[in-house]
Amino acid sequence: MDMRIEQQYNPYRVFSRDDWAKLRDDMPMTLNAEEVATLRSAHDRLDLKEVQDIYLPLSRLLSMYVAATQRLFVAQRQFLGIQDRKVPYIIGVAGSVAVGKSTTARVLQALLAHWSPKPTVALVTTDGFLFPNAVLERQGLMQKKGFPESYDLPALLAFLSDVKAGRSPVRAPIYSHLTYDIVPNRWVEVNQPDILIVEGLNVLQTGRLPRDGKAVPVVSDFFDFSVYLDADEPVLRDWYVSRFLSLRNTAFADPRSYFHRYAVLSDEEAIATALSIWERTNLANLEDNILPTRPRATLILKKGPDHVVETVALRRL
Repeated sequence: MDMRIEQQYNPYRVFSRDDWAKLRDDMPMTLNAEEVATLRSAHDRLDLKEVQDIYLPLSRLLSMYVAATQRLFVAQRQFLGIQDRKVPYIIGVAGSVAVGKSTTARVLQALLAHWSPKPTVALVTTDGFLFPNAVLERQGLMQKKGFPESYDLPALLAFLSDVKAGRSPVRAPIYSHLTYDIVPNRWVEVNQPDILIVEGLNVLQTGRLPRDGKAVPVVSDFFDFSVYLDADEPVLRDWYVSRFLSLRNTAFADPRSYFHRYAVLSDEEAIATALSIWERTNLANLEDNILPTRPRATLILKKGPDHVVETVALRRL
């Protein structure tokens, strides 16, 4: 195919790191190095420069998008002659296991919360909407944990519908990475935030088109903006293995950990185990369910092997 034709139909504007960093303009830096360090997952690389070059320009862009959406909401209410409840602006953060979604979501939450006049910014991960292990085991899905079928989709859709409708409070279940299961009778409450960030593997998934033309909601229907964290598969695999080795000496060493049995593995055994889990579960999920959703994102952050964002792709309006 003629590359000029291919570029002509590219729905994204692609920016180099340097060009994207210039779009920060006069957006003030509201976090210091110590605060950035607390937002970073133990296995990610994030420093003040990464926040300045990548996330501050994104924060500036989001401030414009949120303001424009609020103006459109007011205009629609005036047109319809109604008084609706406040509707939160919802941002989805998607990507593979080990790509750094949690770090990105926390950084965005911290930056957005510093806007004037101090909006409330809530963060929810879709891990809480996984079926409990007992249900997954009964249905033979433990080896597919994180695949779309392992989530209680009706509960997640009901949660987002209630949030988007301005209901309050709305509760989301809590997931423990230590026990690898839902925490019984524990919830996080979302109370009419100005902005809600929803982070998860499959949040940009679509559903099958209905033959009868009836509406079939999907999670991304509720998003106003979405970010996909991207990296090449060999890089993701290496990050996953490195994270596994690190956890073997930290979280896995806790007797309460679901993965405590891995704490005694040698380096060679741990690497082999991590690669096996990656191939059997995480790679399959990436190829079949996660990567195909990348073109649906509003913004794609492409990372290099050192976890630094190298290019930014913004969907054209």
